Amino acid sequence: MIARDIYLERLKSRMHNGKVKIITGIRRCGKSYLLSYIFKDYLLEQGVDAEHIIEIALDRKQFERLRDPNALYEYVVSRISGAGKYYLFIDEIQLSYKVRRSDVDIDAIAEADRELAYTTFYDVLNDLMVRPGLDIYVTGSNSRMLSKDIATNFRDRGDEIRMFPLSFGEYYAAAGLEKADAWAEYVVYGGMPLAVLEKDENERARYLAGLFEKVYVADVVERYGVQDAYLENLIDVVASSVGSLTNPSKLANTLNSVNHAGTTDKTVKKYLDALENAFIFEKARRFDIKGKAYLDSPVKYYATDVGLRNARLGFRQIEETHLMENILYNELVLRGYSVDVGTVRYAETKSGVKLERQHEIDFVVNRGMKRAYIQSAFSVEGEDKRRQEIAPLLKSGDFFKKMVITAGSAKAHMDENGILYMGIIPFLLDQNSLDD
Repeated sequence: MIARDIYLERLKSRMHNGKVKIITGIRRCGKSYLLSYIFKDYLLEQGVDAEHIIEIALDRKQFERLRDPNALYEYVVSRISGAGKYYLFIDEIQLSYKVRRSDVDIDAIAEADRELAYTTFYDVLNDLMVRPGLDIYVTGSNSRMLSKDIATNFRDRGDEIRMFPLSFGEYYAAAGLEKADAWAEYVVYGGMPLAVLEKDENERARYLAGLFEKVYVADVVERYGVQDAYLENLIDVVASSVGSLTNPSKLANTLNSVNHAGTTDKTVKKYLDALENAFIFEKARRFDIKGKAYLDSPVKYYATDVGLRNARLGFRQIEETHLMENILYNELVLRGYSVDVGTVRYAETKSGVKLERQHEIDFVVNRGMKRAYIQSAFSVEGEDKRRQEIAPLLKSGDFFKKMVITAGSAKAHMDENGILYMGIIPFLLDQNSLDD
């Protein structure tokens, strides 16, 4: 069993909070495993009666009839008998179909309101979640309904728990390798659980490539009705330039010049949104630190899993500099931070002429009242390189925590400017590495 303690703690903290817990994330990242094994084992260890854990996997023949939301409702109610706390796990919830209500004359209903003539799993779960003692958890995602769709439709009645592929810390704990060796493997193959468990490198590479082609691309094409040829070209372009500033217009120009796509920035924006909704890529917006405002364009995209990204590109572009930045971004989001790309504007006078300049800070991270600025620098060898990396941090004009993350295992140390330096490996392995 691969431990996923971060998510277990998040589930524990939300128990019996009166909402439906929706576990979202990229397909095959371990959502079902988290619920049906890790969380279930925890409940049993706490003394919960096994009969009080109601498990329904809608992709199994055994529960096929419960895809009817009315049958699902009746089954759950029949399992709740007597006092005490009950836990309802529904896996692959998107397989539940809507059922037309028999007591409604659909012809008498206005066209715009006809969806209300159907019973859906949302109706069922909204009713069940107010029953005393019943705690509800759902997972699910496929081409018909991505897990993001499920969370969106529940709105304030649902509590989303976002799940990621294995972090480096989780991977290291499971891999049984030295830190440097684990890092070398992780940078190439990432943290998709089944890929991690596969010991043969060729099979691991085939699995990751197959996931992209047969699952993710197919899901997005079917879910959003996009053209797969253009989508695949866009994926390749975004994957090859993770961490680079871009926008839909720039990407459309690239596709038109290289692939003769004949596409527009509006079409590219639609495709990018689809890729984000499927959790394949994440978008980081730019934030003007001194102006305290977001800038609409350009933005950066990062791969949710670097192994998937590398497999998509045939393992031909393994640039550790960019991949380290990508992994660092994923880690910060996993830890619950809001992560933006920082822009510092400043004036500079040259030959009597006042010029407007700007520096980029790789990451501005916020959580509550806490903020930090982080530069991802593969190396700061040499004084010129070090000054180049810290210049944006020094020009931020405030006193928030400032860090430079470098490659390797360098221990934390602080320079004369109060800037903290740390190697990527100890930063990732210490969940408190951003704390004061």
